[in-house]
Amino acid sequence: MVLEGLRSLFGMDPPGMRRTSVRCANPLGLHRMAWTEWGDEDNPDVLVCVHGLTRNGRDFDDLARVLAQEFRVVCPDVAGRGRSDWLPNPAFYALPQYVSDMIVLIARLGVEHVCWLGTSMGGLIGMQLAAQKDSPIARLVLNDIGPVLANAALMRIGEYVGRGPKFADYAEADAYIRRVSAPFGPLTDAQWRHLTESSLRDIEGGGYELAYDPTIATALVAPATDVELWPIFDAIRCPTLVVRGAQSDLLTRETFDAMAQRGPCARLVEFSEVGHAPALMDAQQIAPVRDFLLEN
Repeated sequence: MVLEGLRSLFGMDPPGMRRTSVRCANPLGLHRMAWTEWGDEDNPDVLVCVHGLTRNGRDFDDLARVLAQEFRVVCPDVAGRGRSDWLPNPAFYALPQYVSDMIVLIARLGVEHVCWLGTSMGGLIGMQLAAQKDSPIARLVLNDIGPVLANAALMRIGEYVGRGPKFADYAEADAYIRRVSAPFGPLTDAQWRHLTESSLRDIEGGGYELAYDPTIATALVAPATDVELWPIFDAIRCPTLVVRGAQSDLLTRETFDAMAQRGPCARLVEFSEVGHAPALMDAQQIAPVRDFLLEN
């Protein structure tokens, strides 16, 4: 199914934001990956912001407004989410496809290096890219993700991903988003409204559904034990910042602390009253990310 061109829930794009897309390859053909971007499109300093499993690039609107003075901020919708095309086979919803798509995106941007901010799944994609020889990632921000994925958190996420709920009205959708995204922490009503509005698409005949392909859940099979990716993390050499919600169940304190001692010896920042994952929507959370990205 192609989502590009479908009417968004509330229509008007915010000032300063642009939309575009790029054609990528999958084993059965081609698909388009959409993205939003902010800032000077000729700026060679590019920040790529990649969202979590069921989210989309609009999660970074607030952060992008702040950082657009220094960066061209590019926020893709990973395949199967937001305005990007759905993939023809659910088995393709996996890191190899996502990494391949991001290499195409970076080539399309016409730059040799980018900074990368990845929330959860977006951080896993960033880790995979940053671990490669001659990686295009110059600075890496991992938002509540690391080289050990806690089994309990994967089971929790699996309880709601791919269920494909339908909502009769906006209030019903808003209540659902607030419930499944409660670990994001204490957000304002305006912030919750933005997350809800950017998470929905219209259903023909009335009502709303979530703006992602429910079959992305096919690849999300919770293993019997934690998933360990230390060899990937240990291969990263670029400066790295790790952001954690103090109540996160996916990035444990033990893993968080170990990330400062291994691989890129990451800098650590933790936010209280937040679980998985910090929304990066307010000044307190954006400030340390901005400071890290702008370091010489």
